[in-house]
Amino acid sequence: QVQLVESGGGLVQAGGSLRLSCAASGRTFSPFVMGWFRQAPGKEREFVSAIIWSGGSTYYAGSVKGRFTISRDNAKNTVALQMDSLKPEDTAVYYCAVGETFPVVNVRSYRYWGQGTQVTVSS
Repeated sequence: QVQLVESGGGLVQAGGSLRLSCAASGRTFSPFVMGWFRQAPGKEREFVSAIIWSGGSTYYAGSVKGRFTISRDNAKNTVALQMDSLKPEDTAVYYCAVGETFPVVNVRSYRYWGQGTQVTVSS
């Protein structure tokens, strides 16, 4: 069993930055991939970014590429999402997740999920 706890959400003006963190705990933690997804009201959960835990390869949704950066700390079992140049359309609840397989963009590839953290970008 893996527990995930996100932090770092909040309210920011358009053009601003936020940094989300996700701390993982569990008896043995050796994921294949860790990802970030987001869900806006009335919309489906969508892929934002992912990082392969061992190799460090990163993946981004087109809508955030160049603005968001994912990183991991293997020793601390944490993953972070640095979000710059935020836009009102980035407003959503952001979820951290642990995945076991490809494709990393697919919600069904992920087994464990955090409780989510709200990000609100005002115009």
